[in-house]
Amino acid sequence: MKRALNCVLAILTALLVFAAPAPAADAVNKPQGEKPILVMIHGMFVGPWCWDSFRTYFEARGYKVVTPTLRYHNIPLSSPPDPRLTDTGILDYAADVEKEIRALPTKPIIIGHSMGGLVAQILASRGLAKAAVLVAPAFPRGVSPLSWTGFKSAWMNMGRWGSWKEPIRPTFEGAVYSSFHRMPEDQRKRVFEKMTYESPKAALEISFWFLDHSKATEVDASKVTCPVLTIAAGEDRLLPPSIVKKIHQKYGAVSMYREFPGRDHFLIAEPGWQEVAGFIDGWMGRLKP
Repeated sequence: MKRALNCVLAILTALLVFAAPAPAADAVNKPQGEKPILVMIHGMFVGPWCWDSFRTYFEARGYKVVTPTLRYHNIPLSSPPDPRLTDTGILDYAADVEKEIRALPTKPIIIGHSMGGLVAQILASRGLAKAAVLVAPAFPRGVSPLSWTGFKSAWMNMGRWGSWKEPIRPTFEGAVYSSFHRMPEDQRKRVFEKMTYESPKAALEISFWFLDHSKATEVDASKVTCPVLTIAAGEDRLLPPSIVKKIHQKYGAVSMYREFPGRDHFLIAEPGWQEVAGFIDGWMGRLKP
């Protein structure tokens, strides 16, 4: 009797299993935790090549990476600059990147370095970012730029009389002092050979925001509602931690601050960049979907 009852239960269980609807193919094949698109914005005097290491790192981890070229930043120093660069401003750069972002299928995480960090702040205030990562970012209007090393850095590259009348050509000495003084010497030369000209208008809008009646670099902090990661380099002469902390404080509770000691302004491409990339990757991984 007991054996017969067990047989009946086994048959009923089998019938229930086979009668249960199979999971939909979409549910089986749907990618789990699809990663967001990353838009990486370069800074002054450089191009998207400065993100090469980051791009390789994040693409290997399943991210789609977009690295826009800011207008007229694809001309080597061995060639004459595009004269239109003279009158190009921060909002022109922001408009270029905004156009690329609006063509994407989903809202990206925007990662900006130096001037690109300022552009990232502007775009985040327009609601275009799922999150923003500001790496050694340039300061928006209202943040005090007072720093002796920052002033010296700017002067070494832009202190020539009349430099505001034409595209600015960086000097090797100025680039090393301001941006990559901790970089190995052989790498310094390779990096400088890739550098390009910069807009005097954009430089003045950042450095002398208090004289800019157009308020080009103004960012309404109340409109930056996405998560923000603000990163400083401990040995940055151009944008030292004292300035970057003020940027972090501007965005209040939505911002997290992280400082990497012993790094200079070019921490995205100098030895040890993997630690910076790894921290960013971990932070992004903890964001809510």
